[in-house]
Amino acid sequence: MQVFRGFRHPGVAPACALTIGNFDGVHRGHQAMLGLLNTEARLRGLPSCVLTFEPHPRDYFAALTKRPELAPARIGTLRDKLTELAAGGVAQTIVLPFDARLASQTPDEFIQHVLIEGLGARYVLVGDDFRFGAKRAGDYAMLDRAGDEHGFDVARMNSYEVHGLRVSSSAVREALAEGRMSDVHALLGRPYAISGHVVHGRKLGRALGASSPGQNDGFRTLNLRFKHWKPAASGIFAVLVHGLTEAPLHGVANLGVRPSLDANDVNAGRVLLETHCLDWPAHLGAEGAYGKIVRVELLHKLHDELRYTSLEALTAGIAKDGRDARAFFASTHAETHRQTTRDRI
Repeated sequence: MQVFRGFRHPGVAPACALTIGNFDGVHRGHQAMLGLLNTEARLRGLPSCVLTFEPHPRDYFAALTKRPELAPARIGTLRDKLTELAAGGVAQTIVLPFDARLASQTPDEFIQHVLIEGLGARYVLVGDDFRFGAKRAGDYAMLDRAGDEHGFDVARMNSYEVHGLRVSSSAVREALAEGRMSDVHALLGRPYAISGHVVHGRKLGRALGASSPGQNDGFRTLNLRFKHWKPAASGIFAVLVHGLTEAPLHGVANLGVRPSLDANDVNAGRVLLETHCLDWPAHLGAEGAYGKIVRVELLHKLHDELRYTSLEALTAGIAKDGRDARAFFASTHAETHRQTTRDRI
């Protein structure tokens, strides 16, 4: 999949089958849209294209009005969004900066400058609640009339449901906020995951729980930055880590800002996913994970983020979380074994 920041690039296809949206989480409803988009693109001999926005329009207006509560909690990073769009078979994605210029465009200007002149849209697929243009004045009926006038087809996809539940980014955010990870899995069609480069942190964990002073063989952590200040999930989770070894590694992770014990923390104030692998691969040594891209699947929430008042309390807390994560994986393995045995009978 080709990715472009804006549409004024020579590599952007001159014509396309297009869908428009924020695609936060790329949940099963989004996936169904991508499937339909790809089918219609093939029928027309066109590349499929997603038009998405960064920042999220509601982030922009929250900052503009200085009302952070208006910003939606973010399900996934831009990296993870693009990864899932590529997995959906999209030929190209346009990431359009949402700024004052775009926010002030009338619906007619958006159609003319972005859809027609910018992207050469020949087919446009939108959701049933799609609105566009300044003050969200544009709707499906307006887009459909423009299609008749300018010669592009317009289609609308109705809500997608799983077991009677409407699949939406809002539903995913709610499930993540409440720690209902099995429901999140059902809504996404996959485990919830965060990926990124492993970055340097305080290196405090390796000293905590060390076998002896100076050994630095304690709770090594993999630090991934979540590049949005308001993640939809937070707390302590049992996780699987992909990307360091052939088989995924069991771990326990903290997603949040982490109430800091160190005013000089290099990541202070940033949202981090800090993951401790329960069994650290010896071949990586102390430094071997830095710079690698890993994917961390958050499988089960253990509890909300806690504030520790001392290093001793923090050490005890991490140790307990590790034991609880091991217990979760042991019970999951036992249940899988029982299910396999039943299937064979």
